[in-house]
Parts: sequence; C-alpha cells; structure tokens
Amino acid sequence: MREFFFSAIAGSSNDILRRIRYAFDFGDSKMMSLFALAGQTVTREQVSAWLKKDDDPALQSLSDRELAIFINGLIIDKRGKREGPQAEPELQLNNNVVLRKLKIALNLIDDDVLKLLKLAGMQLSKHELSAFFRKPEHPHYRPCKDQVLRNFLSALARQQRPSISAEPTQKSAPSKPPAKPAFKWQ
Repeated sequence: MREFFFSAIAGSSNDILRRIRYAFDFGDSKMMSLFALAGQTVTREQVSAWLKKDDDPALQSLSDRELAIFINGLIIDKRGKREGPQAEPELQLNNNVVLRKLKIALNLIDDDVLKLLKLAGMQLSKHELSAFFRKPEHPHYRPCKDQVLRNFLSALARQQRPSISAEPTQKSAPSKPPAKPAFKWQ
C-alpha cells in the first residue's frame, strides 16, 4: 500500500504561509481577513508568530489544518463563497493538496500552472502535472515534490509582483572601454 502523506509539505506550513504572503504582498490585516473568510478568527500576534523565521525562538508552528483554513479563505477571497456547505479544512496536508488548492484559488488551468513552472525554470509535461492532481489511490498518482511547490510559489511571486526580478541581482563584470576606430591612411 502506498503512503499518501509524505513528509508533510515543502519545508513547513509556516514556510508556505510566508511564501504565499510574499507572493501576494499581503499585510497582517489581509492575512487575518483571509482566515476570517474561512471561519477562523486569528489575532495579529498569532499571524506575526507564524511568520517568524524558522530560527526565531518566537516562531509558533502553524498546523496543517490552520494552513488549510488560510488557503480556503484565499479561495473564497479570489473566487467568492460557494453555495451550500463550505469545504472542511483538511487535518493533514501534502504538497499535492496545497498545489491543487492554490490552482483552484487562482482559477488556473493546467497550461497556466505549466507556464508558471517554466518561469521558474522547471519543465513538466501535462501528464506529469495531471499526476499531481489525481486521487492518491489512482495508479498514475505522483507525489508533488518540495522543489515543484517551491518553484511554483516562486514563479507566482514573480507573476503577482512584477517588480521582482526573475534572477537574483548579480554583480556585472566591469565593461571594457569602447574600442578605438582603426587608423585610416589618407
């Protein structure tokens, strides 16, 4: 039997929350409102503690359920509240579920996801991508690796915040002075 929930998600739930916040340039108030849209009241102090760097002793671990609530709020914010009962937040997440939820929130089709991954320098086929969105019991299901989710979130940040350069700033080599024209005999 295949194990469906691997080592949770890319890095940690906190890391994904930080990356989503950065991609959309959300402030604390917007973060709190996204949680509220999915029925969870959080304080500014909680949000701040979840967003601390991994080596900060004040960091509080964000549970998979809390991340699922946040992404559900993002879905409601971007697409509107659906009729009928709202989606119950998952108790356990993996990269496949996070990627699927972000795809839903942003109303992306497979080609859009592939373009984003290509922007991040990752080439996948439609078949490889569709394997991430299959049910875990399906024979062609494939786990979404951390690198794929990180690249997707990185490209999403570049798309949502065009002021971010595609490549890290590199020091350029000093340029040569322009060449002197060749001597002409008259």
